[in-house]
Amino acid sequence: MTVARSHMIDCQLRPNEVNDERLIAAIRSVPREHFVPKAKRSVAYVDEDIAIGEGRYLMEPMVFARLLTEADVQSSDVVLDIGGATGYSAAVIAGLAEAVVALEEDKKLAAAAEKKLGELEIINTAVVQGAHAEGVAKQGPFDVIFIGGLVEEVPQALLKQLADGGRLVCVREKDGVGRAHIVTREDGQFAARDLFDANVPPIPGFAKPAGFVF
Repeated sequence: MTVARSHMIDCQLRPNEVNDERLIAAIRSVPREHFVPKAKRSVAYVDEDIAIGEGRYLMEPMVFARLLTEADVQSSDVVLDIGGATGYSAAVIAGLAEAVVALEEDKKLAAAAEKKLGELEIINTAVVQGAHAEGVAKQGPFDVIFIGGLVEEVPQALLKQLADGGRLVCVREKDGVGRAHIVTREDGQFAARDLFDANVPPIPGFAKPAGFVF
């Protein structure tokens, strides 16, 4: 699988503007196959989202890596990883940040993440089971918030947990199209912009409230 991992980096990531060597090293150090079902391990490094159970997916490598490139995670950062499912994103981010809080609302996936991260002896992560859209305010504020799937909106509750100078990255649905999206906070003011087109599966908890029907 080490060869497949190198091939993923050289053929999927580097040609698509993922060239930060710290990020490349973090991705290279994490066995992606460890976080997918045994039946899917042979395709763990393909350039598509991989179903991992409970209606959830492991985000395709290119979109995942480009989002982290935009997040610009520093070694002193505390990161909130939302919807990390079995823990792959937390494992990679742990190689970049000081600490990672991995928030997962599915009880089974949260337990799997804790187990898999422990098996790899990744000690600067903490798995928390809870609602994705609520974040983990008691452990904030966070320098980076990473949302691991498509969202319709970013709740104010999460923006309030972003530290000054912080970055929130996600894929946001806009006019029926997914676009990578970043929100930054400077001097208490928020700024947001779209980054690139990205088609990834939705993550639970971020649907817009249904409008009134008359």
